[in-house]
Amino acid sequence: MDEKKHRGNLHTDKRVQRAKGIERVTLSYDKDSMICYFYLEKGSTLEMHTHPESQNGFVVKGHIHFIKGDGEVLDLHAGDAYYFASMDPPHGSKILEDTELIECFSPSRDDYKD
Repeated sequence: MDEKKHRGNLHTDKRVQRAKGIERVTLSYDKDSMICYFYLEKGSTLEMHTHPESQNGFVVKGHIHFIKGDGEVLDLHAGDAYYFASMDPPHGSKILEDTELIECFSPSRDDYKD
């Protein structure tokens, strides 16, 4: 596994299936930070989960609900941004329209280095 990826391309880099209907392209990273692009199909879901990395994101297009462990729902549309702190209570998502996201993680996620 490489410790850094200085350059990526959304159109030529490998898409990796994260879950059914959810694909990720890891664009660049080093040990401190990572940026990924996600394609999410309408009707797909992501299970509740936590991770030690902080997560910032931006909705490029579509409509998504992020569900937090305390029951709060973040109802997000194109142009909205969001943040989950390191080891926040669990969060998951429900995709209400075909959606695309840009997400940054700090430090970088070893499981997303491909």
